[in-house]
Amino acid sequence: MEINNWPLSDHKITTNLKLFNKASPKFLKINLIFFNKHIIILNLFKVLDKALLIIMAKWHGFGRCKTRLSKDIGKSNSAKVQNVMTKHTISVAKYFQKTKMIDITIAISGLGKKNGRRWSKELGIKKFNLQGKGCLGEKMKRQIIINKKFCTQHKIKNIIFIGTDLPDLCHQDLLETLRELQQNDLILGPSNDGGYWLIGLSEKLMSKHLYLPFINIKWGTENVLQNTIDNFASTKLKYKFLEKKIDIDTIIDIENRK
Repeated sequence: MEINNWPLSDHKITTNLKLFNKASPKFLKINLIFFNKHIIILNLFKVLDKALLIIMAKWHGFGRCKTRLSKDIGKSNSAKVQNVMTKHTISVAKYFQKTKMIDITIAISGLGKKNGRRWSKELGIKKFNLQGKGCLGEKMKRQIIINKKFCTQHKIKNIIFIGTDLPDLCHQDLLETLRELQQNDLILGPSNDGGYWLIGLSEKLMSKHLYLPFINIKWGTENVLQNTIDNFASTKLKYKFLEKKIDIDTIIDIENRK
């Protein structure tokens, strides 16, 4: 699948369907059907614990998003970039929702409850919440608390957070996260700016050590990932890294994708 309205030069945002067997444990036998260049997963969800995918999304209002990027390409173009990346993230997530391996909720900032509900409906996401105030860590922890009852009711064990600044997000990224959460307590996708583009939390971590990924973090700095890792240094909890990716925050980030 390809999204063609990337507003800068000849950049295109694609859903990259890599070989799924590379992200699958050796002991699993996965039945795949290739149909019109799409891969349909038939049996994988039967052996992986279901997860709640929380998409942290910011409304792409004119002058209200991507402020660093807007200095180079203008407020209108930066809003378009945000909109395209958000829709790309949603499209990748929806693919996995169809396989019943995840449920999706969108955590929205920049809008009130009424407009947030309207935007969520436009994106085709039934469940949404507002992010609320505070640093990123406070916002993510709040989402876990808000969704605790939903997870219990739907027998969801793990929670995955992703943002909407990642044009190179692909299906394999989520599949690998689900797989690694079977054997690890924390999954991190390192980003180019020293933070992370994904964080996956296991049932074990959330039941006993939920505070660890969110305390003593200098949010918005190049030390976010390292601070997070340091929080786990004195524990026996296991963590795993995914592939490093580029978050789009500046014109340099876009150029580095070439």
